[in-house]
Amino acid sequence: MSPDPRSLDAPSTPARGALAWAPRIVLGALVVALLLVGGTAVRVWQLGRTDERQPVDMIVVLGAAQYDGRPSPVFRARLQHALELYEEGVAPRIVTVGGAAAGDAFTEAQAGEQWLVENGVPGQALLPVDEGRDTFESFEAVAAVAEQRGWRSAVLVSDPWHSLRSRTMAADVGLDATTSPTKRGPVVQTRETQLRYIVRETGALIYYHLTHGSSDFSDPGLG
Repeated sequence: MSPDPRSLDAPSTPARGALAWAPRIVLGALVVALLLVGGTAVRVWQLGRTDERQPVDMIVVLGAAQYDGRPSPVFRARLQHALELYEEGVAPRIVTVGGAAAGDAFTEAQAGEQWLVENGVPGQALLPVDEGRDTFESFEAVAAVAEQRGWRSAVLVSDPWHSLRSRTMAADVGLDATTSPTKRGPVVQTRETQLRYIVRETGALIYYHLTHGSSDFSDPGLG
């Protein structure tokens, strides 16, 4: 008896079931991805608008671009905010963070320290930590220094949209960190700029959660 020709062309019942589910699986994956990205973006935006300042052991200023020892406008805005926190008595010391790009005579940490001295902060209240190629490695260096000195709590100073990623990384290296973002400088001047940095930080934070690696290397804008 010859086989029914229709049985040779038609997929089996399990195969038809798999084909029927494929679009639903793709749609479900897209929905999950959108929720992940959207939820992360909302958290980046929310923490960027929140000032968590409280008495701590140290104020940590994340570095940004500097030019022959002169902080860029982005970096200067962070340093000015850290100075205000110090003058308010939030912490007895400021830790400046950031390495040097190829060919630079100064590290970001050194440029930040120099600016703060010029603006009235005594040298004994400052500690430059110029180790690390990116934000996460810098936090590892800060955590090591803090452990040696018995410091644990910190207020992190950076741009608003960098706050969530910074706080996440700081917690991962053992620091008890809150954030106090600067509200001045080029990063917050226009809505278009703010949106661009929120999108950038959303992607960077998701990348960090997936790989536990930092997506910035001597980044001039977001330290």
